[in-house]
Amino acid sequence: MARWLRPLVGALLLLEGAAALSFLHHRYEELVQALFRVQSQCPYVTRIYSIGRSVEGRHLYVLEFSDFPGIHEPLEPEFKYVGNMHGNEVLGRELLLQLSEFLCEEYRRGNERITRLVHDTRIHIMPSMNPDGYEVAAKQGPDSNGYLTGRNNANGVDLNRNFPDLNTLMYYSREISGPNHHIPLPDNWKSQVEPETLAVIQWISSYNFVLSANLHGGAVVANYPYDKSQDQRFRSHRRTVNTPTPDDKLFQKLAKTYSYAHSWMHRGWNCGDYFADGITNGASWYSLSKGMQDFNYLYTNCFEITLELSCNKFPPEEDLERQWMANREALVAFIEEVHQGIKGMVSDENNNGIAGAVISVQGISHDVTSGDMGDYFRLLLPGTYTVTASAEGYQPLTVTTTVGPAAPSLVHFQLKQEVVRKPAERKASGTRVNNKALQKKVVPRATRRGTQR
Repeated sequence: MARWLRPLVGALLLLEGAAALSFLHHRYEELVQALFRVQSQCPYVTRIYSIGRSVEGRHLYVLEFSDFPGIHEPLEPEFKYVGNMHGNEVLGRELLLQLSEFLCEEYRRGNERITRLVHDTRIHIMPSMNPDGYEVAAKQGPDSNGYLTGRNNANGVDLNRNFPDLNTLMYYSREISGPNHHIPLPDNWKSQVEPETLAVIQWISSYNFVLSANLHGGAVVANYPYDKSQDQRFRSHRRTVNTPTPDDKLFQKLAKTYSYAHSWMHRGWNCGDYFADGITNGASWYSLSKGMQDFNYLYTNCFEITLELSCNKFPPEEDLERQWMANREALVAFIEEVHQGIKGMVSDENNNGIAGAVISVQGISHDVTSGDMGDYFRLLLPGTYTVTASAEGYQPLTVTTTVGPAAPSLVHFQLKQEVVRKPAERKASGTRVNNKALQKKVVPRATRRGTQR
C-alpha cells in the first residue's frame, strides 16, 4: 500500500462513531478529574497509577490501557506516551487527554482497530511530566505566555537536560569498542536529578518499554536519536552534525510513520523551518545533552522519539480541535509501530523464563534484553537477520529469521545450561592450558581482551 494511502485508510477506520470531545486547557485538578473520568468509563481496560510527585507535590499520573490492567502479559509489548515535559509546551498534554478519552470511547463502541490495539498492547499515557511548570505557564495564559515561562520545573531546571549523560560514556566506550546499550548509571546519579526525572527513571526501569514518544511544542517535526553529537564543538543551535544510532533506518521509519500520518508534518515547511519528510536526527538539528530520548535508548530497551507538534507552545483553545484532528491518526498509528520486528521467549530446558538474556542482532551493534518473564521484543525493519540469545550460565543460541512488513515474527530461544566440569577435570584442563600458555604467553591475554566486547 502506498505510503500516502495508509494514513487515509487508518483515518477512515477511526471516523465511524467518533465522539464529540471537549477541547479545553486543563489545569492540574481538571487533568486529574479527566483521567479518573476515563477510568470510570472504561474500568475493565484502564488503570491509573502515580510514578511519584513533582517538586511541589503534584502526582505524576499515568493512565494505562490494557485488557488486563496492572499485569504484564508475556509477549505483549509495553508502550508509553509522555507529554508536557516542558511546562509551557501544552499541546501534547491536551492531545494525550483527548487520546485517552478517544481510546476509551472507541473501545466501548467496539471499534475493531482500537479493540485490537488495547488487547494486544499495554499502553501507558502520562499527560504531564511537569505539572508545576504547567501551572506557571497557565497563569500567564496563551495570549501573554512568554516563550520560556513555565518551561522548567519548580526548581528552575529543564527536565530535558537533566538525565544522566550516557552519551558521553557511550562515545568514550565506543572508542575502546565498548557497548552502546544498557550503560550503567553513575554512582551518584540520584543526587544530580530532579524529583520528576528520578520518578521517570525509576518508572522506565520497572517496565520493559519497547517504544515511546515524548511530546513537545515549538516546532513541527518528528525528532529521533541521537540528540547529542559526539563532537561538542558543534553545540551551537543551527550547526548540522548528523549523529545516527545503529538503528538509524528504523528510527527514520518510526519518525516517518508519525509525520506521514499527521495532516501536515510530512510536508516539511513548518514554523519557518524545513525538515525533509517532516523528520530530523536530533543532533542534526541541534545538539542536546542529557535528554530523555537518548537516555531511553542507551539505558533501557525502549526506542523513543520526540514529537514537536505545534509552532505555538501554548495554542489557544479554539485551535485544539484542529490540532487533535491533525494528530489523531498519527497518535494511533505510532502505537501500532510497537508490533514489528521479532519477539519471543527466552527459556531454559525446563521452560522457565530467563530474565536479562541478551538479544543481539548481527550487523546492528545495539542489544536488547529479556524482561522478568523471559519475553523480549526487538524492533526491526523487514529483512533477514541472524539473532543470538545469550545469558550467564547458558550456552548462547543463534538462529536466522526473516521479518515481514506486518506482524512481528515469533522467535523463541531455549538455552542449555553450560556444562560444569568436576574439580578434577577443571584441574587437569587447567594444567593443559597453562602448558600452552607457557609456549605462547601472548595468545591467552589477547584472547581474553577480545572477548570483552
